[in-house]
Amino acid sequence: MARLKPVLVFLLQSIVVGLAAAFIAVLLRPQLLPSVGQPDLAPRPASYADAVAISAPAVANVYTRRLVLARGDDGAADRYRTNTSLGSAVVFDADGYLVTNYHVVANATEIRVQMADGRIASPTVVGVDAETDLAVLKVDLGELTAIPLGRSDQLRIGDVVLAIGNPYGLSKTVTQGIVSATGRGLLGLNTFENFIQTDAAINEGNSGGALINTLGELVGINTAVLAQDSGTEGISFAIPVNLVRGVVDEIKRQGRVIRGWVGLEPDELTRAEANALGIDTGAGIILTKVIDNGPAAQAGLLPGDVILSINGEPIRSRQQALLIVAALEPGNRVELDAWRNGQRFSATLTAAERPPDETP
Repeated sequence: MARLKPVLVFLLQSIVVGLAAAFIAVLLRPQLLPSVGQPDLAPRPASYADAVAISAPAVANVYTRRLVLARGDDGAADRYRTNTSLGSAVVFDADGYLVTNYHVVANATEIRVQMADGRIASPTVVGVDAETDLAVLKVDLGELTAIPLGRSDQLRIGDVVLAIGNPYGLSKTVTQGIVSATGRGLLGLNTFENFIQTDAAINEGNSGGALINTLGELVGINTAVLAQDSGTEGISFAIPVNLVRGVVDEIKRQGRVIRGWVGLEPDELTRAEANALGIDTGAGIILTKVIDNGPAAQAGLLPGDVILSINGEPIRSRQQALLIVAALEPGNRVELDAWRNGQRFSATLTAAERPPDETP
């Protein structure tokens, strides 16, 4: 015991000296204390990796083959050749339904889909809608990871968006940009145009891929660029998910999209024309043609009439009227507020199913 006493004294002295030194060090430099339970204040680089991780597993590659006429040396189309092309698709629900662009699969003799996990399948074409450039495919690969659906009507100009697809065969490519505009129409790309414009790069093979927000939610289907030349950059278009959702639901239910029709052909009403007609509402489209025996003709509408509202909604463009009428179900009652010869009048008609190749 006597031998241990000097050792214990030495240890106690060492502990006391060490604690005193530590106390002085912390007193002079308190940042040396560990920040238990405090957030990490170190700056981190901005990243959208979490959004991509959520949505990328639902983006597939599409490979197609089709026969096209080839021209000989004399310019005559005298033989067929096989053409291959690339595209993308998005898993819309866990049952194996995918959505892509109609132009990706149009006239294809063979379609192959490669999922994000590498599995390959030959899908069934459930239905297409050329007027919105959408197609619905079905694969039998068991339960799939579907992409979360966002709200395109909540997009704001300046919101960050990401495009995911298969450009030039480079699968799982992600590009980033912002929403440049919404509600773009009159581009001559589709019959029904209500595009999201973005500067996220969309190249060959991106068509049919996903445009997502920073939460990883689908807000659009990438479909087109303004021009494929070196003089135009940063102008790409996507079909808004709110429109896609309705088209996909109808194709799944009945194999096609049934649209309303009232039998009229409208045109834009310029400010000068509105002033000349005495219209000061700031709304209106002018009828250039009324189809014989169609719903509009039966309701007494005439060429030259100005439609001010449809079912209470002020009409400010031809495209707006087209979308409203197309969304009607056959048999729906339609109330029109119109203008003729300096006076307002009302008309009531019943929407019919739109015949092929007809306008509203």
